[in-house]
Amino acid sequence: MERESVVADGAKLDRDLTQGSMAGHFRALALPAAVGMLFSTLYNVVDVYFAGQISTQAQAGLAVGFQAFFINMAVGFGLGAAMGALVGKAKGAKDENQARKLAVQGMGLGALLTVILMIIAVWLGPALIALVSEPGEYRDAGTSYFIWLILALPGFLMAYAGNGVLQARGDTKSMQRALVVAFFANVGLNPLFIYGMPGLVQGMGFNGIAASTVVSQTGVMVYILYRLFGRKIMKGLSMPEFAPDWATYATILRQMLPTSLSIAVMFLTGFVIQFYLKGFGGSAVAAYGIALRVEQIMLLPVLGMTGALLPIAAQNFGAGEHDRVRAAVFFCWKLGFAMMAVACPVLWFGGEWAMGFFTDDPEVIRVGVSYLHVDGFVLPFYMMLFSINSFLQALQKPIWTLWIGIYRQGIAVALFVWIFVRVLDFDIWGVWFGVALAVISGWVLAMVVARKVGREVIGGLFAR
Repeated sequence: MERESVVADGAKLDRDLTQGSMAGHFRALALPAAVGMLFSTLYNVVDVYFAGQISTQAQAGLAVGFQAFFINMAVGFGLGAAMGALVGKAKGAKDENQARKLAVQGMGLGALLTVILMIIAVWLGPALIALVSEPGEYRDAGTSYFIWLILALPGFLMAYAGNGVLQARGDTKSMQRALVVAFFANVGLNPLFIYGMPGLVQGMGFNGIAASTVVSQTGVMVYILYRLFGRKIMKGLSMPEFAPDWATYATILRQMLPTSLSIAVMFLTGFVIQFYLKGFGGSAVAAYGIALRVEQIMLLPVLGMTGALLPIAAQNFGAGEHDRVRAAVFFCWKLGFAMMAVACPVLWFGGEWAMGFFTDDPEVIRVGVSYLHVDGFVLPFYMMLFSINSFLQALQKPIWTLWIGIYRQGIAVALFVWIFVRVLDFDIWGVWFGVALAVISGWVLAMVVARKVGREVIGGLFAR
């Protein structure tokens, strides 16, 4: 009886995005996604806050350890995007058998990749942290934090894979619910694991932050899988359906790898930045980690909106509704610019207050505010880049997201930061200017690519 209610609830959350109001579809998909991302970001904010209660060095360790961990998470993001594009296209084409096959094989592939990643991470994470940090307290903290987080990889990867299928069906509410609960669990588990319970449970100190993540994110995975396998599309599954179909694996990997690699390059950008910041001390590294959380909060509505663009464009592409694909992109852009008109001034004028919420170290606040002042000018370019990535994934041309990412987050960041810091001697401002120039020039390249792909696949991105 309970399973039948889950199936019925899932059917209500399934949406046909090839018909009806574009504004209505964005509202239905983007709002739950944005709320989920808000609580995901607040989840990380809680970690930064409790690390700050320990020390500035602990916050710096959290920043470098988190960055190393999320390079592994690029696989999960890529797999989720692949499931959203492939299953979404199959749903738009009304091919439920293909949608089911892709969903089942995608989850099997996710489990296999999780095992491989956990093995690689044991070596890769500490090596990356050593590369971008100085010997001492914050390097040790970051390494220990990362090792604990390896246990959270199954929770993250399998949840993202399952959520990709749910999003393709028009369901963004399931992940929202899971992330809201995870946030409140993290609020309670962090102090419990860090400080323990006097006379009953010994505290773990800084490692308690990672232990809290392991427990809460495993809970997210369990709920998402429960929601996924309760859907009508997955009803009556048998074990032979999970047997690897190498042709389907190859299809998923072709869609996944460019996205995963572009995201990996993005996180490697963080290491390039931290490589330069380490010369300015642990306070600079901590400031960058905190400022990124503030930036993420400002980008949450945009992330929800551009995330909604993927299933909307994918379903309409599968249905051959190319005019609706174009309409979805332009609606996304118009709404995005309206959001940025609010977010940019908040960063310019409220950055110091936001930094002060996490730390009372004046040097950390000063450095973080300098980043947010520059970042406030480039937020609209981020919005355009995110939407173009969703557009390219929906049209099953993810290889272009990789080339754009390699340029913007690899070549351009390394080149421009080097010029500003080493050649022009701008000290820490040079890092921020280099990042900003990389984002703006990356947007120019992305627009050229979007017009090219749009012309070839749907007869043009702009009016025909």
